[in-house]
Amino acid sequence: MTTPGPVRVAIVNDYEVVVHGLAAMLAPYRDRVRVVEVDVDGHVASEVDVTLMDTFAQQPITDSHLEQVLSSPRAGKVVVFTWNMQPELVDLALAKGARGYLDKSTHAEQLVEALEKVAGGDVVVSPSFGPGTDTDLEPADTQGDWPGRAHGLSPREAEVLALITQGLTNTDIARRTYLSINSVKTYIRNAYRKIGVTRRSQAVRWGLENSMTPGSERTRTPRGQAGT
Repeated sequence: MTTPGPVRVAIVNDYEVVVHGLAAMLAPYRDRVRVVEVDVDGHVASEVDVTLMDTFAQQPITDSHLEQVLSSPRAGKVVVFTWNMQPELVDLALAKGARGYLDKSTHAEQLVEALEKVAGGDVVVSPSFGPGTDTDLEPADTQGDWPGRAHGLSPREAEVLALITQGLTNTDIARRTYLSINSVKTYIRNAYRKIGVTRRSQAVRWGLENSMTPGSERTRTPRGQAGT
């Protein structure tokens, strides 16, 4: 089931580069989905059919962030866009009221199709990775953009570095990202090597100087497509 005309979409994340990257990814499909707002504070101001909630460096859905987005009266149906595809997280998000739970390896056209289905009343969940999947592995073919990409940081390295910049400990990061503590340490070492630092204080300074902290922007685009 789909809705007639372009689906009106808001994109939510605390990082400007993330929301604009997703808007740019959807831009070629503007006849089917129209991004009318990119938002970094979780309060959707434009009336939309679907809100796409990216989880980069966000509070986990076990905390209040998902409820905050769901409570926005104009947010429409909420879709979580993430690489944390553990079945218990999927079940929890749907129980809280999300209408979609999509893996970040979902390609642009598949994402558009999913948004159309959700807008039309369906619940859409990316296929499970299956039992025994190593969720500590770097996600393949991650869509959109992320802070630090231009410096060679992978999505996971960037997320871990963003959380370091926010002041989280390694244990905090492991809990938030659903990674093992050893994987967190590996991503930290790789990130430090790529940005040329050796200490946490240096990494925090680098992060503050390179957009690794949450932003405070909202852009509405009622006459056009965000990211164009």
